[in-house]
Amino acid sequence: MGMIPIGDDNSGRTVNPLVNYVLIAANIAVFVLLQGMGANDRFTYAFSTVPQEIVTGKDVVTSARTVKDPASGQTFQQPGLQPTPMTVYLTLLISMFMHGGIAHLGGNLLYLWIFGDNIENALGHLRYLAFYLACGVLASLAHVFTTAATDGNMLVPSLGASGAISGVLGGYMLLFPGRRVRMLMGRGTAEMPAWVSIGVWFLFQVVAGMGLLGGGSQAGGVAYAAHVGGFIAGLVLVKIFAPGRTSR
Repeated sequence: MGMIPIGDDNSGRTVNPLVNYVLIAANIAVFVLLQGMGANDRFTYAFSTVPQEIVTGKDVVTSARTVKDPASGQTFQQPGLQPTPMTVYLTLLISMFMHGGIAHLGGNLLYLWIFGDNIENALGHLRYLAFYLACGVLASLAHVFTTAATDGNMLVPSLGASGAISGVLGGYMLLFPGRRVRMLMGRGTAEMPAWVSIGVWFLFQVVAGMGLLGGGSQAGGVAYAAHVGGFIAGLVLVKIFAPGRTSR
């Protein structure tokens, strides 16, 4: 979209966002230490969320296979799904701390760094943690059931903090619609209210997701249904976790 957030107005923040720092550190630690910077396929393919596993409640193990990229014509080896040494439903939680690469991790943590601290300030530490995790789980479920409803590939695993962070964005837009957000646009920067910057982001997710209906909820490695589901969860849940909070 050519619009990247680089900062926001933190003048009203009074709480040190300790939980947000811990969440950022946890995402980095899982990617570096457990995923081996993306090289540990065994861990990644054991703990990613697989729609078929969530719908049936049964672990699915598949063999590695050779896949041809229809765009480039190149072939590559796709790892098979690995055994999950616990109930598959826990992958809904674990997978939100995993990422597909450094760019995926960096993009997610940029949004979390900018927008998460003000949500934590509004909700408090423990409520913010519960809000974040709830949005992440609901986002993954949105992806799972959209994949099933649109006859998508139920064996394609999903992972990442995007769904939970989408919930943070939904909560931010509801609580702070007029808060100024600094955006990188082309070679320059501009400030705009949160409802515009986040609203444009959400509109792109909806349009991109609707374009995939009938072909699954994921393309190009992006689970748009999780983004939309997480955002809506954030809109709904933020008022529950922060009762009496007025928008400003």
